[in-house]
Formats: sequence, structure tokens, C-alpha cells
Amino acid sequence: MTKAMLLTAALATAPGALAQKWETVRFGVEGAYPPFSYTQQDGTLAGFDIDLAYALCEEMQVKCELVAQDWDGIIPALLARKYDAIIAAMAITEERKRAVDFTDKYSKVPNRFVVPNDSPLSITPEGLKDKKIGVQRATTHDKYITDNFGSDVNIVRYGSTDEAYLDLRSGRVDAVLSDVLAIQEGLLKKEGGHNFSLVGPTITDSRWFGEGSGIAVRKQNTDLKNMLNKAITGLRESGKYQEINAKYFDFDIYGD
Repeated sequence: MTKAMLLTAALATAPGALAQKWETVRFGVEGAYPPFSYTQQDGTLAGFDIDLAYALCEEMQVKCELVAQDWDGIIPALLARKYDAIIAAMAITEERKRAVDFTDKYSKVPNRFVVPNDSPLSITPEGLKDKKIGVQRATTHDKYITDNFGSDVNIVRYGSTDEAYLDLRSGRVDAVLSDVLAIQEGLLKKEGGHNFSLVGPTITDSRWFGEGSGIAVRKQNTDLKNMLNKAITGLRESGKYQEINAKYFDFDIYGD
């Protein structure tokens, strides 16, 4: 590799190096995590994160593109430049911050277990011992259950929460751990959802669930991060954020 090539590579990876005029921002989204993002019958994407992404682009005066990506590959695809930022209800955690940078939070949602109504399950090491607990693979929920109950439970990992809910309905798992809003939209508000209940304490421990959800960007794109932070603030101040929020939720998910 020549000196010129080495210099180019160094500049490409240096923090803050890619200051540029952003005309288009490509967002990686999951598309399988209602109400934040989901794929409609016609194949189009919808949800809180989707509407927020478009509003952020309008606030930043850039063109917006969305790229659907399975959750377990969503950070690697960002690092591989498949898109410029991730908006996917992603918790800001210390572990993730080693790989990517985050904007300020744009939401903060608690987490709980959901079980069939007739389940005797209690959320303790003894109550969960040998039980099958479903989580979405490579999420904060996966990390939390592994760290706190991993030696006591059988963790069943899924590519999406919808898959976990299907197995909960069929009795193939005893409980699912996810965020409260995702459980409500993905299970409790759907047909047959009255047969299931949230149990145990509300879980918000920052060691696993961070400071809330933020938009992830590559470490060198501090200019984009700053643009997004300014846009989030702008949407909050203009009331556009609250308008989008009210379309999906009956309380302010921005949190305290």
C-alpha cells in the first residue's frame, strides 16, 4: 500500500474526518418491530421510527432513504456503509458505543416479561429455572436475560419478536422478554392477545438498557450525528415529534 493510500485510509477512519455536505441520508431500519417499524402488506415500511426518520430528513433538508435490515446484522451493515445511520429503537449501551456513535436519545421505553394468563411463572431465578424464555437475538433483552438468568433458564433466540410471540402462542416458550410497547403492539393488541399478560417488574436498568434509544452512526460521522441531534431538538421544539408520537402512543415516549 502506498503512502497516499495509507493516508486516505487513515482519513477515512479518523473521528470527524468525513465532514461533508449531506444531500441524502440513508437509514437502516428493521421493519419487524412494531410499533417502531414494520412492513405493511404492500411491502412498504411504517411505524414510529419510519415517520421520525422522514421528519428528521425534512428538518435537515436532505433526501431520505430507508434500507430494511435484519436486526442481528444491523450494526455490521452500518459499518460496511450499507447505510449512514440506524433508527431502530436501538438502546444506547456501553457495549454498542465501542462500535458506533449515538445521537442523544429520542425515546426511552421500559421492558417486561409477557406470559399466558394461566402461567404460574414468577420472575425470580427459582421461578424461571428450566423455563424457556424467548428473546430477539443480539438485543439488550438477550444480554439482560443471559447475564441475569443464563444459568437458570433455557434462552430461545429469534430473528424477530414476531417469531417469539408465535412460539409463545403455541406454548413452545414459557415467556418472552421485550419492551412494553413492542409487546403491546406485537401481541396484546392483536387477535387473541387478551390471553396474555405482562408480569414482573418494569426493567430499565441502564447497565443493560442504556440511556434510552438513539440513532447510531459510524464513529467518523460526527457531522451527521450533530445534524441529527439538532434535528431531534428541532422536532421536539416544533411539536412535530409529539405529533408523530401521538399517532402511535398515548404517552410521551421521549421519557424523562
